[in-house]
Amino acid sequence: MALTREERETFLAEPYIAALAVDAGTGRAPLTVPIWYQYEPGGDVWIMTGLDSRKNTLIQKAGRFSLMVDRLEPTIRYVSVEGPVVETVTATEEHLRELSARYLPAEKVDGYIAFATANHGDQVIVRMRPERWVSSDLGSV
Repeated sequence: MALTREERETFLAEPYIAALAVDAGTGRAPLTVPIWYQYEPGGDVWIMTGLDSRKNTLIQKAGRFSLMVDRLEPTIRYVSVEGPVVETVTATEEHLRELSARYLPAEKVDGYIAFATANHGDQVIVRMRPERWVSSDLGSV
């Protein structure tokens, strides 16, 4: 059964690992990779990726991307959202801290930030405005 607007937005706001998909061009399947993301109900979705990454290059070319998150328990549930890129900005340490704190235990955030700052190169924040949603809760299947 499809989720209500409130249910799908609440579900997307939980810290799941998303599958990001973006058009990879003629003769190629979409690029699909796992990614951390941030979302608050009613707002835009944002991701952080390398400035020179294949993800960013393809997203900027396509002008849009999709994210899909799912869970298996207590029921099988998923939400997929896609929409246009509305902003791309240089990532800051505050962005990295917010995203890291969403996914990592508090005691690991500072270490991850130090590692990412030293090893990941220039990063950008890409904001997507949710435009189309697909969702379902398959009950206790």
